[in-house]
This record gives sequence, structure tokens and C-alpha cells, in this order.
Amino acid sequence: MGAKTNHQDTKAATSKGGSGEGSPVKRNTAKTKDKILKAARREFCSHGYNGARIKKIAARARINIRMIYHYFESKENLYMSVLESSYLEVRGKEMELDLQHLEPVEAMTALVEFTFTHLLNHPDFISLLTNENLLGGEHVRKSKLVPATTNPLMANVQDILLRGKKAQVFYREVDPIQLYITILSMCYVHLSNKHTLSSMFQMDLSDPEWLQARLQHVQDVVLCYLGHPVTS
Repeated sequence: MGAKTNHQDTKAATSKGGSGEGSPVKRNTAKTKDKILKAARREFCSHGYNGARIKKIAARARINIRMIYHYFESKENLYMSVLESSYLEVRGKEMELDLQHLEPVEAMTALVEFTFTHLLNHPDFISLLTNENLLGGEHVRKSKLVPATTNPLMANVQDILLRGKKAQVFYREVDPIQLYITILSMCYVHLSNKHTLSSMFQMDLSDPEWLQARLQHVQDVVLCYLGHPVTS
């Protein structure tokens, strides 16, 4: 089955109905699917798509293998649902920042901090992205949900930039996609390359004080690029 099935599965797993509302059958279905997705996420993060095994996912979730195929039909559909649910999680939390109601500088600072902190606290998401990129984005290209959930984020970034220009706190003409990729890069590379960079510089890049300084540095770089003076 294609991405349509994955989209429906992911929506069902993240909807309010899956949080305990509705009939006992629906609650049990949502609970079972959530267990499968959590177990699958760990397996795919640890072994990638090719190395992951449905048998191990079933064992992690403590369910029958047949239940996985009943709900997701195939390994690819399950992997797609894991990918999509991971993107839904981060996009949902970004929307909770309510960036459109923050002043431009505060909004941009909050977006950088959230991106930095989410990646720091979700190494499994980094593993998923790394593994999928090693596959050339073969599976994520099939998803309609991933680009659909990214559009509101880009609209928010564009809105922050426009409001910042109007308020004369930002002075550059900046492409929102270019800017977000830059933010993502600065919040990502010290995590994805943590071990090699720590060896190169003979320092612990997981040290909380260093990470706090890194966050401040990224925020300052972004604001300075946009033309807003920083005092730190």
C-alpha cells in the first residue's frame, strides 16, 4: 500500500481519539498501534530500515507479528508511519510556540531554541534522519504528510521575517527556507558529529555548559545575520 495508508495510520495514532476517548475497541487499537510505533522507532533508529526486523519489533512491543501486519500491512508502511509520526511530533510542538503572536526577535530566538533543544533531546530523530538520508530519502519522498506539515512552519518563518523588517529590527532580505536550513544545520552538526568533533577538539561537546554556550552562539549568529544587534 502507498503513503495514503501511512497518512491515515499516523493521523489515527496521533489523534485525540488515540489518547483515550471513544469506544474501548478504538482505545485498544490506538494503544496497540502506539506500542508498535514506539518499538519500531527504536528498532529503525538502532538498525536502519534495512537492518530492522519485524520479529524484533514485535518482541519489543510484546505483541504478535500478525498484529503489525494487520495494522500496517508491510515493513515499509510501518517505517513510513514512524517517519511521519516523528515529523508530526516536531511540527506540532513548533506550532505550540505560537510564534505569530511573539515579537519578531523573541519569535526567532524561540524558534532557534526549540530546534536546538528538540534535536538535543531526541537523538532518535537524528538517527532516523541520518538513516533515511543514507537511503537517499527513498521513503520520505513518498510521503505527502511531511511537506504538508512543513508548509505552516515556513509560513511562520516568513511572517517573522516580514514583521521584523516592518518593525525595523531585521534589515536583510532573507529566503525563509535558506534561513531555516541554516538554523537546522547549526543546531544539528555538533550532535550528529559529536564523537568525532569531541576527539578533534579534545573537549566534551555533550557538556551542558558548552551546549548552553552553543545555543547562545547560534541565536546570536542568526540575529546578527538578520541585522539585529546582540549584546552578549
